[in-house]
Amino acid sequence: TLSRIGGRAVGGCPLGGSAASAPEALAMTSFYGGGGWNGRMEAAGYWGTGPPKTGVYKSKVPKGVYKPQRVFNADATPATLVRKHFELGNLPLVMRQGVILGIEWKVEPERLDYTHFLPIFFDGLLEKVEPFSTIATTGLRDMINAAKGKEPSPLRPAVPVIIVPIRRCLNTKDKTTMSRAINMLQLIVRTDPVCGELLVPYYRQLLPMLGLLKAKNANLGDGIDYAQRRRENIGDLVAETLELLERTGGEDAFINIKYMIPTYESCMMAA
Repeated sequence: TLSRIGGRAVGGCPLGGSAASAPEALAMTSFYGGGGWNGRMEAAGYWGTGPPKTGVYKSKVPKGVYKPQRVFNADATPATLVRKHFELGNLPLVMRQGVILGIEWKVEPERLDYTHFLPIFFDGLLEKVEPFSTIATTGLRDMINAAKGKEPSPLRPAVPVIIVPIRRCLNTKDKTTMSRAINMLQLIVRTDPVCGELLVPYYRQLLPMLGLLKAKNANLGDGIDYAQRRRENIGDLVAETLELLERTGGEDAFINIKYMIPTYESCMMAA
């Protein structure tokens, strides 16, 4: 039997011998080269270190999102579009300083080109430092709320161009970044339910990561999960999003969701 150390299978004894305990196997692998497979372990008859970790749940946050703002010099390699355009003065807003950071628009949000600015703000959800994080979150929420009740809706033409930045946020597997992107996606669908139907052709880009984290819930027993109040519980957010997409996506929504996430059950079937 292989001993498990740190998620890897380690050969605990030479071929033909009895299996060693985990501490013994750790000492053996340290003696024969620090835990990695090498010629001395092979010569001694050990089985090896086993398959490497897949890293499927490992966060992959882009480099540069933790860099502070440059006051007088623009960043030569900006991590996001929000950082780039804000430092160049291309965004029609200014920061409102105070106890709570905010933004003030130079132009009414509903008068902006949604196909140009929505992808910029969605890409800014990757940011981890101020003021870029506030700019992306507040700017995106203001633009979406400003489109409520407008006919024709400015959100519908922007649906195809926001798929790439949303997918980029989801692929980070970072709890804060993913919760921001999912909440904003829900806000778009709730503001204009027609966008739910327009999202159906893009399920192949959005749903794989949601299906991976569909069951990501912490088992706290009788404890309190404060992430529910902050809407950062990934498992609950994914479940809400899938149900919202099914309700607003039309007759083809469920079969497409089921194809991408086989464990999903319809929320609209009669009991």
